[in-house]
Amino acid sequence: MDEEYDVIVLGTGLKECILSGLLSVDGLKVLHMDRNDYYGGESASLNLIQLWKRFRGNDKPPAHLGSSRDYNVDMIPKFMMANGNLVRVLIHTNVTKYLYFKAVDGSFVLNKGKVHKVPATDMEALKSPLMGIFEKRRARKLFIYVHNYEESDPKTHEGMDLTRVTTRELIAKFGLDDNTIDFIGHAVALHRDDRYLNEPALDTVMRMKLYAESFARFQGGSPYIYPLYGLGELPQAFARLSAVYGGTYMLNKPECKVEFDEEGKVAGVTSEGETAKCKKVVCDPSYLLNKVRKVGKVARAIAIMSHPIPSTDESHSVQVILPQKQLGRRSDMYLFCCSYTHNVAPKGKFIAFVSTEAETDHPEVELKPGIDLLGPVDEIFFDIYDRYEPVNEPSLDNCFISTSYDATTHFESTVTDVLNMYTMITGKVLDLSVDLSAASAAEE
Repeated sequence: MDEEYDVIVLGTGLKECILSGLLSVDGLKVLHMDRNDYYGGESASLNLIQLWKRFRGNDKPPAHLGSSRDYNVDMIPKFMMANGNLVRVLIHTNVTKYLYFKAVDGSFVLNKGKVHKVPATDMEALKSPLMGIFEKRRARKLFIYVHNYEESDPKTHEGMDLTRVTTRELIAKFGLDDNTIDFIGHAVALHRDDRYLNEPALDTVMRMKLYAESFARFQGGSPYIYPLYGLGELPQAFARLSAVYGGTYMLNKPECKVEFDEEGKVAGVTSEGETAKCKKVVCDPSYLLNKVRKVGKVARAIAIMSHPIPSTDESHSVQVILPQKQLGRRSDMYLFCCSYTHNVAPKGKFIAFVSTEAETDHPEVELKPGIDLLGPVDEIFFDIYDRYEPVNEPSLDNCFISTSYDATTHFESTVTDVLNMYTMITGKVLDLSVDLSAASAAEE
């Protein structure tokens, strides 16, 4: 281990694995270590026995749930937008050759106590029970405007500069009511709170375009895709990629203590009495707790069920967003469901997650609006974890620390963090103009 590396990456969580892959492809010499004896860190994927060990201690899972190894329960489950940046990063690194994706059946939103399909296009807006007849026509006009909008073609802007006009002003132009704004902002544009209404509308319009283009891509019931066997496949795919480029992976390395020189810059990492030298360290917050601060916590429930979530058209994989306003909360709640059709559970079994940014210390009570939508469950586990963000100055200490995973059940915020970190580490912006068709294996 006593060698010198350009970068040492600590933790095999998803963000760290993507960065280690990107840096290896860039030709840097990378050493990747994890204190655990499994891949994935916080974003690991557990079988049934591991799940029980984590939440129920010494109890054994009941036999009627089927074989332990047929379960791949992702601890941080997130769907990928089919044309989103994560898929572009996966194609950029060519890691897609190790993964098979399958489209997700449904994308739904809670509105006035009922679960509805999220309309993605102007035609769907006309059919949606979310709106009355006149509101449908107004919404359709907004969807058409978004569809035709090209940043580089002023003719499509209808006289509005979306870098200056706020989202609230744009929506007012189309005369939409609060109800419609709520589902478009939270379930199509995937904003996590209502701050976007007072920000320039360009971001929201580009997010709506991404949703519609991703939706059109697989002609499924949603804009999302998910790997067969779950997200646990991703860190392992990146480990293989890294090996191809000469990177080194080491699991089960206790301590992983980051060493600094007298100027406070990273000098290396010590484990089991050996020190590997390096110029930069990339890690998750748990490896440098003195350089991060707690910014919140996520409450989540994990349920094993024998049926799909009710009112989701029998979807075997689905996301339901419960906007904060509908629940009288400060943050949205998310439902995620996957099943044997994505090979994450035995035949006939479904894995559902309910997650939200915690506002209390009582996840059972706080997650009730989401859990009530699940119907009967075979087993349910509750969990709360802290969210951290870095407070160090990477230009001074050469430590690049990722932010903890949030409560969302899609990847858009995660990949933004990765791309920002990549730019800080390398000084370059990652080129994401790739051929999207490279990630189309195994849609069906």
